[in-house]
Formats: sequence, structure tokens, C-alpha cells
Amino acid sequence: MTLKGKMIRMPMSDGSEIGVYHVEPIGKRRGGLVLIQEIFGVTEHIMEQCDSFAEEGYEVLAPALFDRIAPGFQATYSEEDVQQAIKLSRELHPFHQSVADVQTCIDALKDKGPVFITGYCYGGSVSWAAAARCDGLAAAACYYGRLIPQMAEEKPRCPTIVHFGRHDRTIPMSEVEHVQRLRPEVTVYIYEAGHGFNSDRRVDYHAESAQLARQRTLELFRANGG
Repeated sequence: MTLKGKMIRMPMSDGSEIGVYHVEPIGKRRGGLVLIQEIFGVTEHIMEQCDSFAEEGYEVLAPALFDRIAPGFQATYSEEDVQQAIKLSRELHPFHQSVADVQTCIDALKDKGPVFITGYCYGGSVSWAAAARCDGLAAAACYYGRLIPQMAEEKPRCPTIVHFGRHDRTIPMSEVEHVQRLRPEVTVYIYEAGHGFNSDRRVDYHAESAQLARQRTLELFRANGG
């Protein structure tokens, strides 16, 4: 598959310059989108997700959040790479820096129209935090972020939906129900799938759930100016 975008370098609020996958909208522009990686980095899969949203009319920025520590990091699903990715996301890279990088990307897009956010796994958690903490977002769609239940007391400041898999071994349904109780204004969608169901690179890929979640994500964006 030929990618439609390219990696660029962008200065962030802390003075660091990191890689960002950028793709221009195809056809009529609907808005901007900040798309947040899994723990595996800005992989070919993430770039393909960006391209697919560009085909829907969005200008997409996907920051390589771990670039300060592990430049160009793209993990495979080998056990060794998974452990390195977990260490990066949980120990070496500060979560608040990811949120700050999202704000920089929002600011780069906001003068052209509404800006949205989506993210997967680690990126789902970052998307929730950004919806609660960042300025300038029109809507947020968060995919199976492990930290979302822990951050449920933080109220999103824009329309937000969350996608969880009922059979996700890392996020028990009791935690999903905690989010539903604490944030009744957030629509929580539950799919008959496991963690990572959106990625066709993973064993938990569930095509029907991925397609439905994407449809709901696009409907959210279009209902809020995109």
C-alpha cells in the first residue's frame, strides 16, 4: 500500500522537535484530526489509519510521541518489542507530555476549521485526557484506553465517545461500567471483541466491530462540524 502522507518535523511546546505523520485531506476539507498512536509508535498501521481519515476529508497529524526517547520507534508484536513499548509508555515517557503534544497539533490545525481527535489503546487514553484538558477540540473518539477508567473523574470538554471491547482482558467490564456511571454524558459503545479490535495487524482484530466503530466515529465528527 502506498502511503498518502509523509513524516515531517514539528517543534513542540517543550522545545523538542519530533516526527509527525502528516496527510492532507482528499477532496473537500471537513476539518483537522489529531490521531494518536498505540504503544507501538507511528507504525504503518497508524499511517494507514491517518490516510483513511484523509480520504474522508480530514487533514491529519499523528505525532510520534516517543521520539524524544526512542526516535523513529515502530514496534512489532514480538514479546521483546511489546515489553519495550510498555516500558516507554508507562515508565520512560511522561503522559502529560503526550497531552501537551496534542495541544501543539491542535493549535497547528485550528485556524483552518474544527479539530477532532481519535486514538487507539495508549492513544485512546491520551485522547480522553486531551478531551478533558486541551483547548480547541470539537469532538473526541477514544478507543479502548486502559487509563480511561482511572481518569473518568475528568470531564471531557467536548462531545466524546468511547469504544471498548467486552472481551478486553486489560479493561474489565466493571471498569467500563465505572466510566458509564461517572460520565453519563459520554456515549460508551461496547463491542463483542477484545483489546485492539480496530487493528488488522492484531490477533484481536474484529472487522465488524472496527467498521462499526469507525462509522460511529465519523458520525460524531460530522455532527460536530466535520
